[in-house]
Amino acid sequence: MHFRLMILKIMMKMLAKVLLAMACGSLLPLSANATPDIPPFYVAASRIKPEGKLGQVVKREKITTPIPNAQAWRIAYISSDVNDLKTISTGLLIAPVGPAPKEGRPIVSWSHGTTGSAQNCGPSQQINPAVPLNEYYLMNGTSWEDYGVLSLAELIKEGYVVVATDYQGLGGGGKHQYAVGQTQGRDAINAIRAGGTVKEAGAGKKTLLYGWSEGGYSVLSAAGSTEYLAKKGTAFDGIELVGVVALSPVNVSGVAQASMEGSPNAEQAMEKIATPLSQNIFMWGHLAGMMYGLQTAYPEKLQLTDWFTPEGAAVFDQLSNNKCFHVLSDALTYSYGDNYKSLVKPVPSNTKTWINALIDGGIPNKAPTAPVLMYRGTKDAVPKPMVDIYENQMCKLGANVQHIELDGATHFTSPVEAQQTFLPWIKDRFANKPLPNACPQN
Repeated sequence: MHFRLMILKIMMKMLAKVLLAMACGSLLPLSANATPDIPPFYVAASRIKPEGKLGQVVKREKITTPIPNAQAWRIAYISSDVNDLKTISTGLLIAPVGPAPKEGRPIVSWSHGTTGSAQNCGPSQQINPAVPLNEYYLMNGTSWEDYGVLSLAELIKEGYVVVATDYQGLGGGGKHQYAVGQTQGRDAINAIRAGGTVKEAGAGKKTLLYGWSEGGYSVLSAAGSTEYLAKKGTAFDGIELVGVVALSPVNVSGVAQASMEGSPNAEQAMEKIATPLSQNIFMWGHLAGMMYGLQTAYPEKLQLTDWFTPEGAAVFDQLSNNKCFHVLSDALTYSYGDNYKSLVKPVPSNTKTWINALIDGGIPNKAPTAPVLMYRGTKDAVPKPMVDIYENQMCKLGANVQHIELDGATHFTSPVEAQQTFLPWIKDRFANKPLPNACPQN
């Protein structure tokens, strides 16, 4: 009897392991309310109510940086989303040491690429975050996500103040509105205002926006937000935008608008948007993340189950709240492989509302007041129509847009290659040098 009891216990343990593996394999939300741990600075920031002026710094922490002659801080500041609801956003402030010129130092605002939607995905949470851009995919990458600031050492050497937003929901509480360009753009603008309030930084009013991928979408959205840029009663009024650099921008709203104009109905327009981004599980993960972020921004209009299946909604809710993007992608690949499309409905519902939200939450249909320099690699994951649509639309509105295709560059090598031309371009913008209109002449 003792032997049989022992065998029975072993079999029960084996069965428990099998059931656990099956549950993990289907990725049903075993602990849907779990959230990842974040460092104490962000725990405290997430508990602060966003009451005050846009750009007001509500918490800061001095940190070290290996950049020569630079000082750095983690900051938490007041921002607002696409619906004008105030939020707490976090990020970095890096500035040269020593006295600033009388007119103050120019401010450059960096918008990062996709890191994820969980609270621990903010790039400033890295152990040593105030460093040059450190890319996950490249051989010299040292983390599970991209972090750092593109061309940081060069910008500090030129005497600029640099701010780098994490975006709302990536350390400051609340849910991240992934790829809602106007929300990320406002975070980038309010990071400028935040940097301007810190006396040690010595910032002036001249500013420039630059960003990559999701961040490219952020800065193009911010560039067209002319009324938001000119707001009065902020923590740092009167900022003067002199230029915008967009690297591989994910122009989702432009594609949505073009798809609606070229389709007989919203269902076919959605198919045109989704199909190019559903060719493999990695790209589809970005698409699903965009839809998740859009529903977060417009919860009264959109439901996850409009687009996802019930299982897909549960899966993406769990993954988005607990994993940064590259780890999320690995989890999807492990658990679903080629069956990832089973997580979405064959025919989405409420489609027109989703497309309208994509358009409304993205780049405003207004010409930016500052010139735009836009890059894309010829081997980029970002489809060329995304940048062509922006160029055509804004040039018709009277903007000054220069579009450069980097021969042979990928999504991950293009930021490094683009430095050769955008760094002198930034210097010229701060020097008020004249710039001929670069839009194609028809």
